[in-house]
Amino acid sequence: MRKSLLGIITVVIVLLMAGEALAAHVVQPGETLWKISRQYNTTVAALAAENGLSDVNYLVVGQVLTIPGQETQVVHIVKQGETLWKIAQHYQTTVAAVAAANKIVNVDLIKVGEKLVIPGAKTGQTKPSRGGRTFSASELDLLARLVQAEAGGEPYQGQVAVAATILNRLDSPRFPNTITEVIYQVVNGYYQYSPVLDGRINQPAADSARRAVRDAVNGADPSLGATGFYNPRKTSNQWVRQQPVTVTIGNHVFFK
Repeated sequence: MRKSLLGIITVVIVLLMAGEALAAHVVQPGETLWKISRQYNTTVAALAAENGLSDVNYLVVGQVLTIPGQETQVVHIVKQGETLWKIAQHYQTTVAAVAAANKIVNVDLIKVGEKLVIPGAKTGQTKPSRGGRTFSASELDLLARLVQAEAGGEPYQGQVAVAATILNRLDSPRFPNTITEVIYQVVNGYYQYSPVLDGRINQPAADSARRAVRDAVNGADPSLGATGFYNPRKTSNQWVRQQPVTVTIGNHVFFK
């Protein structure tokens, strides 16, 4: 089934606009932004700006950070049944190299959902992918424009969450297959997203919206698996208010 949540998710860290290439770093236990900045010869301020971090003292183990000024790398999210040897074979590298890059002590112990940086794997011209799907530049631009229209004034985490809800719809059999179809979907005569109806979808996206899309494509999901969102002050729709809430970020309530 095309909607499999257990598909290999190869997260490609690339810039969605013209500029320098980025590298991925998966946060390990005990790491701080300062320690990571020293490892990559950059600054705390640069890392915070690139990753939209409002609190430089708050990191989550397993969080993927993009490192400005470094060569592009690939992050692999472990799926059920995979071993380090199988992953290393897939990327034509070695178990020792993957273990060293990710500070793995026991090569026989990896967890489903764990994010592994793959040393030496380059993205080339590949576009970001999620759940085994590849997105075109035009789809990513469309998604960034939707994020801008729906959440341009929201906290950065809220912008990532909005982008994630669109990608979560791709993982659900209740919604269409592509970003374009999801955004332009009309159900019983109603547009799913008001910016499509009023034309705001055609306005260019800001850099923060583009970064939010990139982070969502790379696996970030502050919405906690939500497939929709709404602003309680701007809607009287009773159906959305009856759906299971996952989280509230800024002015948006996210639901499944």
